[in-house]
Amino acid sequence: MDRFTRNYSIILGTIALVVLVWALYEDPQVSALNDLLDQDATVAGYPYRFRVLRVENSVAIVSTPRSSAFPVYRALGLLYPNLANRAEDNPDVMQAQQVLAETQKQVKAIVLTLGKVKSLRWELDRNWLNQHGIQLNSGD
Repeated sequence: MDRFTRNYSIILGTIALVVLVWALYEDPQVSALNDLLDQDATVAGYPYRFRVLRVENSVAIVSTPRSSAFPVYRALGLLYPNLANRAEDNPDVMQAQQVLAETQKQVKAIVLTLGKVKSLRWELDRNWLNQHGIQLNSGD
């Protein structure tokens, strides 16, 4: 191998390693919060996996399957396929909505226990929706 090829390979390898480390890095605080969520039976047993995405200025940004851009009854239809075609006021849908609300309260309580996090902001999990065939406009 000539000198140029060797140096070029070393530089490319170094760049690839830096990109890999950057892509796989998770803030230790985020990792600790997600570990706490995984250890809670209520949260871990829910069909949607709530995750702390990042912490910004003492605010934890947490993924959620619903928002004003994606109504709760549609999210519940993805979480519980047997509810997919039921009306919003169906008792089973309302019960599932109550379980989601209670689970989100539990997530919030767990995230706020760490002490460094002062508040929580929910962020719609667009990736999860895309995996379920739902495409939202970027402005939603």
